[in-house]
Parts: sequence; structure tokens; C-alpha cells
Amino acid sequence: MKKEILINSVGNEIRIAITEEGKLAELFVETPEKERMVGDIYFGKVAKVMPGIQAAFIDIGLPQDAFLHFSDISDVQDEYNAMLDDDDDDDEEGDENGDGPIASKPKQEKKPREERRKQVNLQKGQEIIVQVTKEPVGKKGVRVTSQVSLPGRFLVLLPFDGKVGISKKISSFRERRRLRRLVRSILPQGFGVIVRTNAENQDEKLFLNDLESLLATWREIEKSAKEEQPPALIYKDMATTSSVIRDLFSEQVERVVTDDKRLFKEIKSYVKVFSPEMADRVEFYSKREPLFDAFGIEKEIATLLVRKVWLKHGGYIIVEQTEAMVVVDVNSGRYAASKEQEENSLRTNLEAAREISRQIRLRDMGGIIVIDFIDMLDDRNKKKVYDEMKKEFKRDRSKHTILPLTDFCLMQITRQRQRQSIIHSFTEPCPVCGGTGTIQSKTTILSHIERWLRRYRAEGKEFSIHLKVHPSMAEYLTLGFFSRIWQLRLNSMKWVTIEADKSLPIDEFRFISVKQDKDITPEFLN
Repeated sequence: MKKEILINSVGNEIRIAITEEGKLAELFVETPEKERMVGDIYFGKVAKVMPGIQAAFIDIGLPQDAFLHFSDISDVQDEYNAMLDDDDDDDEEGDENGDGPIASKPKQEKKPREERRKQVNLQKGQEIIVQVTKEPVGKKGVRVTSQVSLPGRFLVLLPFDGKVGISKKISSFRERRRLRRLVRSILPQGFGVIVRTNAENQDEKLFLNDLESLLATWREIEKSAKEEQPPALIYKDMATTSSVIRDLFSEQVERVVTDDKRLFKEIKSYVKVFSPEMADRVEFYSKREPLFDAFGIEKEIATLLVRKVWLKHGGYIIVEQTEAMVVVDVNSGRYAASKEQEENSLRTNLEAAREISRQIRLRDMGGIIVIDFIDMLDDRNKKKVYDEMKKEFKRDRSKHTILPLTDFCLMQITRQRQRQSIIHSFTEPCPVCGGTGTIQSKTTILSHIERWLRRYRAEGKEFSIHLKVHPSMAEYLTLGFFSRIWQLRLNSMKWVTIEADKSLPIDEFRFISVKQDKDITPEFLN
């Protein structure tokens, strides 16, 4: 598969596009306001321990305390026991499914729930070193682990684990054995590593350089932890651009193209040290046409900001994203290549499965995803759609689970989420609707005003009262010879004057006492 990494820099914004066969597959956006947090290490203090939910909250100096689940505490290696095994060749890449520390879940034997509950000895006020595994989403704070890992170009250093693991993507038994022996011969006692996919067929000198760099970084982290008072940031992971090059620039990538001279020099220097044979794949783009325009990326980015995404043969999907889950609806639209409904449904669903998997990766959607496919009666066709989705998701580095279609042609997917969806980098909540996409109708606002006036009539003593509303609402109230404002006056037996106020949201109003010259709206709201 042809893969390319394109890096565009404009002002303070850096955008990194990863393409597969010429189509946009992943997009990262880096700005000063939205710095990458996954991989950062903090010296924190336990703020609260909650055995009932098997978790603790850690004060790391952010507005919201970090969430630490008991399974992420380092005295039990739940994070990488499923991936690492000293004696077997079932080892797995620890950093391959994300761009930060290890975040895979263990494959454990099924036990009664009470046996699986983990006991910890955390105390309020206790000092602890933790690493961010998931960035804040919505009103939730960051998620952290105390099982620290430092990813390099070829190795992932595990300071609190003495095991050696090999990426599953390295299939050669002879190469796995060579890498295992090599790493054990240079690894200091008490440390563990995961050998990454990029390490395949690499020279011993490159391993030593990578390991020495990671050990030096860890010594600096330990030094900071001794000198700093919690809460404190003691290690800042690489910026998005550097981490993408470190983690994703492999043999499968044909070239890296950037239009920024500084980034070009930095990437070129880094690659010359760790993968000199790939240095000629780094290119500087100097043409007048913008980089993303030349590669057709801008048009594809535009599809991220719309709910409706058209399919090639006339069908379309609707993407609805909330804080808790994502819902995708598949529709046949204009697609009617065959008179046979079942055949039409299958073809549209298969095409939709390919596009949905791409949109999920591209928008970096996570949590629970429910897809409403077009109804099909044949179970064999449902199996085809399920198999197609599984095949497309093999490209996804994030941990995920896909369930077969239900009788109602619904598919459920869970996908690991480490940061907010990419849409949050391009948009912000609407100041009018607050991000809901809807506002109260004018008739509803009028009803609220009428109810307010009824309460005021029962208790208020003033005859004249002043009403402030949004200009569009003022026009609605004063329209016509016998306008709605006259109806309000007659029904309430009060003299209501009206004023258009642009500063008010369209669905809010303010009643001002004429005598007291103050806002009395809250007094008669409910």
C-alpha cells in the first residue's frame, strides 16, 4: 500500500496528513492552544481514592484532577502483561496502536467480578508519578497510568518492568530471536523494553543510540521528581510532528513531504541518525501551489466538517457525534443500480462500510459507535458487511472491537480514544445554540414571556414594565396592526414597552422595572 506523510505549516498551525493510496487516512492538527498531552509525565499527589469505582483522582496541576484506574497502577502489570512474555513469541507492539504510552487491555481469564477487583494501598496526599494515556474529552479530565513507558524510534523503555517484548508484526522467528538476544545484552538490570516494528533488520549501533537516549531521558525524569514539589510536569513528550515521524515513518511510507524549511531540516537530521537509509525519502515542497491543494487534501478535510458524506454511487452516510457516543446512519440515496432491493442494500452497505471506517480514523472518533446499515434479510449478506468492516479496520492503530450486525442491521463498535475528535481542532460550540444545533422557537419564547407576566401580574405592583429581547424576537412581537405585544398588554393588564437588544441571545429575555431601573426577570421566572 502506498503511504505518504504530508506536513503543512501556516503561522502557528501545523497539519500532518497521512495518505493511503492517495486518499487521506489520518489527520493531526497541532496549535499552541491545543498541545498534545498523551505521553506527558507528571509528579502528582493523590486527591481522592474511590474504591467503589476502582479508581483514584490525582492532582497533577490541571483544572481537573486526572483519573487513575486501579488496573493502571504499576504494582500489577495489567497494561502490558497481555502483550509481553519473556519465554514465548506472542509478544506484541506496545506503542503501535496509539501515539503515546501503552494503553492496551490485558487478556485475562474470566473470573467472578469480586475476584477481579484490585486492591491498592493508595492514600490521600500520597505522591505518585503518572503518565497521560488519554487527553481530556468534554468535561472529563485526562486519564493516567503509573506504568510509565518512554517510546523511542526502535524501543519502548519500561522503567518499572524487567520484561522484553517483541512486536507481533515482526514475523520472522530468526529475527525475533536476534532482537531478543541483542536487547538483553545491552539492557540495564531492572529495566524492560518492547522492541518496535521499526527495529526489524536494524543494526546494533542504532539500538544502542536509541536506548542511551531513552535512559538519559529517564534519569532526567527521576532527577526532576526529586527536585520538584507535586503537582508538577516533569516530562513533556514530543510534539505531534516529531511523534508522527518517530512512530509512523516506516518502510511502508514512500516519502515525507513538508513545506516548512525548519521542519524539513529537523526531520532530515533525525532520520539521518536513526534510519539513514530512509533520509532521501524526506522532501521539501517549494512550489507556489499550497501543499495540501496540490495533493487534494483540502477537499477531503472539508468532508470532516459536514454531517452528510456522499458515497461514490449515490448513497450517503449521516454522522452524528456526541460526547458519549457516535451514531452513523446509512442511506441508499440515488443508488438504484439493480431492481433487486437486497442486492442494492448489500452494495450500498459494503461501500458505506469502507467509507465509515475511513471517516472514523480520519475524524478520530472513539468510545461507542453505532452504525445503522440499510436493512438486509439474508444473514450471509450481513456477514459480508461485517467481514468488510473488519478488513478495513485492520489499518487502524487504535484498539477496537467490532460486533456482528444485529437483526435490525445495527453494528456496534468500540474504539480507543486518546484525544478529542479532530473536529474540535477546526470548530467550537455555536454561541447561539451552545453546540446543540437547535434553539427555542419564537412561539416557545413568547409562551415563556406570557407565563412570566402572569406571575408578575399576581405579585407585581408596577403598571409599566420594560421588556428587552433579541432584535428578531422584537420584530416577531411587533409585527402587524394588532401585534403580539398588544396581546401581551391586554392579557397581563400591564403596559409593556419593548426594546431590541443585540447583546441578548435569541432565546432569552429581560424584564426591567421602570421605577427601580433594575432587572427583575429572575424574581418571577419559576
